[in-house]
Amino acid sequence: MLAFACRKVDSPAVNLEDENGLDFLGLIAMMDPPRPESAVAVAECISAGIRPVMITGDHRITAAAIANKIGILTEGTEAVDGTVIDSMSDEELREFVPRVSVYARVSPEHKIRIVRAWQERGNLVAMTGDGVNDAPALKQADIGVAMGITGTEVAKDAAGMVLADDNFATIIRAVENGRGVYANIKRAIQFLLSGNMAGILTVLYASLAGLPVPFAAVHLLFINLLTDSLPAIALGLEPQSEDVMHQKPRPRSEGILTKQFLTNVGVEGLVISIATVIAFHIGLRAGGVPAGSTMAFATLCLSRLFHGFNCKAARPVLFTRKFFNNRYLLLAFAVGAVLLGSVLVIPALEPLFSVAALSPANLGAIVGLAFGSMAVIQALKALRKN
Repeated sequence: MLAFACRKVDSPAVNLEDENGLDFLGLIAMMDPPRPESAVAVAECISAGIRPVMITGDHRITAAAIANKIGILTEGTEAVDGTVIDSMSDEELREFVPRVSVYARVSPEHKIRIVRAWQERGNLVAMTGDGVNDAPALKQADIGVAMGITGTEVAKDAAGMVLADDNFATIIRAVENGRGVYANIKRAIQFLLSGNMAGILTVLYASLAGLPVPFAAVHLLFINLLTDSLPAIALGLEPQSEDVMHQKPRPRSEGILTKQFLTNVGVEGLVISIATVIAFHIGLRAGGVPAGSTMAFATLCLSRLFHGFNCKAARPVLFTRKFFNNRYLLLAFAVGAVLLGSVLVIPALEPLFSVAALSPANLGAIVGLAFGSMAVIQALKALRKN
């Protein structure tokens, strides 16, 4: 808020007395409102388990009003001046920061201490800033985010990321994309590990049971080139889950191979292995070792193609729209199924891939066992969620 006043003077010379006896003209209010999308971005932050905190040089009342408008200043939190920080030790500040959502009239030193206090509580801290005085805190934070348009070169050099559009909502989109990429990496790893686990368990069973080796070398090569590559790549392109921004951040120390993850890999690999072993026995009874090896190979290959759909989500996707939302995975399945079918039904390819001709009933058994393995895993997912 600015007040304007004037008076006429007789001399151009500067005189302090001229500042008296002014005629009041009026008041002018200036406002720098937050972007319309800021409130939505802050709400998404909170939903994703991210705690937004405002640190500004503005007056506390001004900062609190803006923070309240966009949802940063929530019930149970408060706005404080930087002078409060001066009276606290590092230990006291560490216990104090969870109660505060707005810091006003802060100095560069205050910003560093706030960032460090959150880090000492075990949190991953991102800090945004645009000025020279923000550079130390940007450097201290786990990831510093500088403004690309209004930011100084010093701030950009200190930051780990630069926002090209100076928009807070862009950070939220980056978090969303990052979570999506991480989830897709886990999907691809889960697919590869569980599929290979199935092959290992099948061979182990045959060895312990004194049965012939179920797979020829060309079978394993075909499986690795076909069912390991195409669906794994397709899972890396899986669309982001609708609830990705409703999930809480994972612990910093948590790796990909968690106990639950390895349990899922083992159970899913066991289910596919059981289907493969059943097919192996059916083939042995129907046509000896050649037929048994062919059925084991085809069942494992087709089961792993179906298994790509199991790895799409922790929840069941069978008979839902999510089953069809990744066209790359559908294409990978179609290509794999056509190539596998060609190997099984084209006589000229039989000696090349060490397969035997199978009856329609045996071919149907392969499809049934492969689809059945997917259905069992989907049922286990449903039971686990319930």
